[in-house]
Amino acid sequence: MPSSQADWDAKHRLAADTPASEPASIVRELLPLLPCGPALDVACGTGRNAAFLAARGQQVTAVDFSDVALDTLEVRARSMHVPVKRGRSFHDVHGPHRRGLELLRVDLEQAHLPAHAYDLIVCIQFLQRSLFPQMVRALRPNGVLLLETFTRAQLEFPGGPRNPAYLLEIGELREAFPSLCVLFYRELRAGQGIASLVARKRDKRG
Repeated sequence: MPSSQADWDAKHRLAADTPASEPASIVRELLPLLPCGPALDVACGTGRNAAFLAARGQQVTAVDFSDVALDTLEVRARSMHVPVKRGRSFHDVHGPHRRGLELLRVDLEQAHLPAHAYDLIVCIQFLQRSLFPQMVRALRPNGVLLLETFTRAQLEFPGGPRNPAYLLEIGELREAFPSLCVLFYRELRAGQGIASLVARKRDKRG
């Protein structure tokens, strides 16, 4: 896995020269569980999931540290006739409901996600444990978190991260969000080691 912004830019520059990827299979598979309100795609990369959600009429904030990735996403989204806006911080995003994509270049190591801002948070193939409490806080009541990334079982297969810091322990994701209600969970060890979670934030007002 790339370890610096320059490495990520180089990776995404290569991706820009290839056809856009399909959204992650779990996003398509569990789409009926995913709210249609404002969404956040954490570490969106070239935006296969963000563009897919925005194309169904959803307001999506797509966040990444790579300008190359965001530039590629902007071009692809416009080719899909999805409205695109560039912002400089989360403060630029919120206001009256809009459809389309809001693109933010953010160093997630330093980020502070806005509280109670999203009905859906998507995080695919990215692991930063320090964001877990922020993700919970950023969800609105009844908001849904979809998180899928590699486990240590990935070390048995080619590709994916090799640094254990970026790999979930077996069973870790199931226990990582105790305040959320788990709607779907699985771990796979067939061709790749990966864990998937869909969980809802309880509405304490009910």
